Amino acid sequence: MDAAICLHNVTKSYKDFTLDHITLDIPKGSIVGLVGENGAGKTTLLKCILQLATPEEGQIYIDDKPLSQLSGDWKNNVGVIISGIDFAGSMTGAEFGKTMEKIYENWEMDTYQAYLKDFKIDAGKKIKEYSKGMKMKLCLALALSHQAKILIFDEPTSGLDPVVRDDILDLLLDFIQDESHTVLISSHIISDLEKVADYIAFLHEGRLQLFMNKDEMLDKHGVIHCSAVEYDQIPEDYVKGIRKGQFCYEVLVSDRHKIQRELPGLTVDSASIEEIILFLVKGEKK
Repeated sequence: MDAAICLHNVTKSYKDFTLDHITLDIPKGSIVGLVGENGAGKTTLLKCILQLATPEEGQIYIDDKPLSQLSGDWKNNVGVIISGIDFAGSMTGAEFGKTMEKIYENWEMDTYQAYLKDFKIDAGKKIKEYSKGMKMKLCLALALSHQAKILIFDEPTSGLDPVVRDDILDLLLDFIQDESHTVLISSHIISDLEKVADYIAFLHEGRLQLFMNKDEMLDKHGVIHCSAVEYDQIPEDYVKGIRKGQFCYEVLVSDRHKIQRELPGLTVDSASIEEIILFLVKGEKK
């Protein structure tokens, strides 16, 4: 499996938080959804990849080359939307395009203008007057107008209406049709990732808790509703989280098909990505 981005033992510490020895391969030609609660380390991880934060330990590779050894223009191949980075609002959409033309070697003005037209963005209007949805679409127009091979997006659909969100997700699916393209996207909107992601990476308190193919993750995990006696029959190795109610247990298991074969008397329901994450974060351990 070729990796577009590799992180090996990447560690970044702040006063009250540590991104703790993250090892993760982002497969080329895929969309990887990065999930986790606020403060889990998602934005810190993305900033480390983009050299906006410097890890104390570990190494990051882009196309098998250490980040530290890449030439300064490697970011020409990366389209970025990340929290805390904003445009100069006094520019118009047209002026912004002319500024980007001076920054990106592979800037395609025709492509940028076509996106503005498709997105119904008024190129003569100042960016500070755009709605949140229009600003996000402008970000996408920028990211997709300089022949980027990698897209790194931090919460691109947060706060947007369902129609705009769906448009953005469709663009990502179109982008990934080229197998040399890769998307790393963090989001709190799990339903968006269920629609487009090939893999899910789950961060919790600065540590990588899970990285799986999305379809395999949904196929293998399951939730059992059972009594305390039935719960005691479930092998410990399969149990990933427990919620104890007054009259029954809810149990997240890592291989529902094996459980169903080994304990046919139990009913094992499928689990959504959101349920899996909630069990891993809030569930008790066996």
